[in-house]
This record gives sequence, C-alpha cells and structure tokens, in this order.
Amino acid sequence: MGDWLALSGKPALVIGAGGLGGASAVSLAAQGARVAVADFSEQNLEAVSRQTGGLVETIKCDLRDPQRCRDVVEEAAARVGVPQVFLHAVGRNVRRPVLDLTDADWQELLELNLSTAYWLGQHVGRLMVGAGYGRMVFVSSVSGLLAHANHAPYAATKGGLNQLVRVMAREWAGSGVTVNAVAPGYIETDLTKDHLDKDGNREGLERLVPAGRLGVPAEVADAVTFLASDRAGFITGQVLYVDGGRVLV
Repeated sequence: MGDWLALSGKPALVIGAGGLGGASAVSLAAQGARVAVADFSEQNLEAVSRQTGGLVETIKCDLRDPQRCRDVVEEAAARVGVPQVFLHAVGRNVRRPVLDLTDADWQELLELNLSTAYWLGQHVGRLMVGAGYGRMVFVSSVSGLLAHANHAPYAATKGGLNQLVRVMAREWAGSGVTVNAVAPGYIETDLTKDHLDKDGNREGLERLVPAGRLGVPAEVADAVTFLASDRAGFITGQVLYVDGGRVLV
C-alpha cells in the first residue's frame, strides 16, 4: 500500500500532535513518510513518538507568532527535509453564545485556528512552489458550513480557512502544489471529549449523523493520507467532509 500511495521517504510536516494531527502523523509514518510533528504539548508529542516507535521527529513550540511559525518550518526542513507534505491540524473551540464571548475569546481563536494556518501555509507554500511539488492539507470542520449555535469564532475561522485553502490552491496549482482541506464532523478526540461526556451530548450528536455514530481519528487520518499522496495529484481546492453524512441533513 505504501508504494501505491507513493509516500515512502517523503518529508512531511504535521502541525498538531493531538487527536487528528497525531493520528495523521502516525498514518503518514506508517506509509514511510519522514515525519516531523510540532505541538505545544510535550505529552502529545511523546504519544505520537511512542505510537510510531520513535520514527517521527518532534518539535515543541508555541506557534502564536509568525516568525516562530517560519522557524518551525525551517527546523523541520533541517531535520527531515524540505516538506513535500504539510498538514495543519491545530485548533480550539469556545462553546458560548455570541453575546457571552469576550474580545480575548475572538482574538485567541482567530490567531490559533486561522492565523497559524496562514503563517505556516505561506512559508511552506513558498518552499513547495520553489520545488515544483507539494501536498498541503488543512483540518477544517463541518462548522465551516453549518451554522452551529455557540460556535461563532470557531465557525468563522473554519469558514475562513476553507476560503484560504481555495485561494492557495488556485495560486499554486500551476506549480505542482495541491491544497485541500478535510472537514471532520463529530469525532471522538481530546478536543471534544469533555463536551461529549456531559448532558447527553454524545447521544444527541449521534442522532444528527445519518451514519448513526461518531467518527474516530483514524478515519480522518485516512482521508489526510490520501490527499497527501500522489494518488490525489489532480485534486486541489477541495473541502472533503469526513462526517458520516452530517452536512446532508
């Protein structure tokens, strides 16, 4: 299968070692990619390293600064090679009504969810365009399309991310670089666990999914791995919903 996906030996930079990023880093490494994974959490980084038998390079960092984002890209390039595969999988949600949100809520989510995607994507894109090849994937969400209550900053950043992906894809398509997003529905991750475990939220969300269940990180990682492969070379500017049919209803 590794030969079919043509990922063996390709340098990959994964931003985010938590649920979806971590699962994707493990999947890419399993296909033979040379993976560097960056995260603020030492615990998340150690978990990914353990799952891959130490095959990934780990970079502990705080990305809420444009220069630090560029530095992380350069550090990954020095350790595994100039990225041919890039995944942005960091994000956070604040579940409160618009009228209850603070200025800090808005600024923090905008910076983490969207600005880091721009800063990192711009620098990785520059390297990929220069090399004439690249596969870029960003983790979006069904919230970028659906109008979920109590999700305003998160939804706004994911909707903005979808458009950022489309513009990058258009500008770089002629340079051999594809840019896509995966948009998960309700997935069991550390980001969603506390919310799912209270007030019957899990059961309520399952009823909204035509497939009748929540997803797991490996199902999102499979989609990421495909889009990162040479088999997806003519796919760009797309948002792939991995949601059990959630956006259909």
